[in-house]
Amino acid sequence: MKPRKVFCLGFQKTGTSSLGKALEKLGYSVAGYYPFRDFAEKNDVTWEEITIRACEIAKEYDAAQDTPWPLLYRELDTAFPNSRFVHITRDSDAWINSAVKDFGRHPNAIHNLIYGCAYPGGNEKTWIDRYSRHNAEMKEYFADRPDDFISLDLNKGEVNWENLCRFLDEPDPGIPWPHANPHGLKQRRQKYYKIMKMLGLRS
Repeated sequence: MKPRKVFCLGFQKTGTSSLGKALEKLGYSVAGYYPFRDFAEKNDVTWEEITIRACEIAKEYDAAQDTPWPLLYRELDTAFPNSRFVHITRDSDAWINSAVKDFGRHPNAIHNLIYGCAYPGGNEKTWIDRYSRHNAEMKEYFADRPDDFISLDLNKGEVNWENLCRFLDEPDPGIPWPHANPHGLKQRRQKYYKIMKMLGLRS
């Protein structure tokens, strides 16, 4: 295990999967959305349930990214002192376009907790408002803690090995920055999981 945790506070569709791959290249074990997938269809899911599970999962990993991790920054900061927090942003129009392309009108109970509506299609303004508010909240919460928090703009090319390794005090691995989770690959993966679930081979 690494001596301190690293949590990605960027919302989904901001390059979090690629950041997770980058952290793995640096030797971190990384948790993501997968352990929470059962909550997506649990319409009465609560933040308390999600938080309890997240804190238990985080004990077993060096880092975490993707939904619902960014929303739990206060709880994670308290539960895991001396952690590092990486916040990634991107242009809001590009972000919502990516979200609509990926999630469309497919309901998700965790999204409903986050945004107040279960999917982005037709709810673009509501999602953008929540996304923008989250980004502002991060910078305010960590305003006086530059050693613990870094905010990187994807559109400005700030998400790279140089910035990440300097912040985490890790050596640059000298390889190209990983690019994970292209839309077509994710669609194929979702179809695979759906088929496996129908066959009773996955929960």
